Amino acid sequence: MLGKISKACVMLALLSQAPFANAGLEEGIDALNAGRFEEALQEFNYLAEMNYAPGIYQLGVMYEGGYGVIKNQRKAAELFQQAVKLGEADAMFALAVMYDEGRGVKKDRSKYVELMKRAANKNMPAAQFNVALMYANGDGVTQSYRQALNWYEKAAANNYTLAMFNLALMYFQGLGVEKSIERSYVWNTLAEFNGYAEATKSRLLDEKQLSPSQIEQATELANSIYERIQAGKYVAETRTK
Repeated sequence: MLGKISKACVMLALLSQAPFANAGLEEGIDALNAGRFEEALQEFNYLAEMNYAPGIYQLGVMYEGGYGVIKNQRKAAELFQQAVKLGEADAMFALAVMYDEGRGVKKDRSKYVELMKRAANKNMPAAQFNVALMYANGDGVTQSYRQALNWYEKAAANNYTLAMFNLALMYFQGLGVEKSIERSYVWNTLAEFNGYAEATKSRLLDEKQLSPSQIEQATELANSIYERIQAGKYVAETRTK
């Protein structure tokens, strides 16, 4: 009985710390962005002592960039590794890049692929985009346009503009999916909504191959998808064949 009570007390303590940790994290990030490095370092060191993954990650960012501390890539990598063990997606992404570039760790492309996939599976759009690029180019993985398409759409569902643009290109060329100028038009339109100038050029090229009725239907679909993306309700299609 005593054991059960103790575990409950520990859980309550952890839950009570969470709001304070989040508040401390926000204060630390604000201080870092404002150049108040000593204050940021104090906040992140405290959070790291609490084993709070986002705080450990931010401390790693400070050492990686030399913000208020002596720049130390190895120390940054160690901190990112600690945060990765606690499931921090940002740390997975950052450490993946370090393995790719050989900063603070020995260059290891397989580690890059592993960590980037882990971050992507945690719904991190930049990582999802990078994984899509891997599959599109056969870089560190077996080339698969279908897998690339899946990951581009997941990133696009998270409003990642370059993923929208690359999706349009894949539909335009028929890579991993049946060629569709209308779908190319849709995703170019979405990227254009986000202010990507290259998408405007591509959409105008699509337009030359579509009838007025096709353009109208594609525009309606683009508007519908964009509204769902903005509301966080767009679900990317998973293609297995």
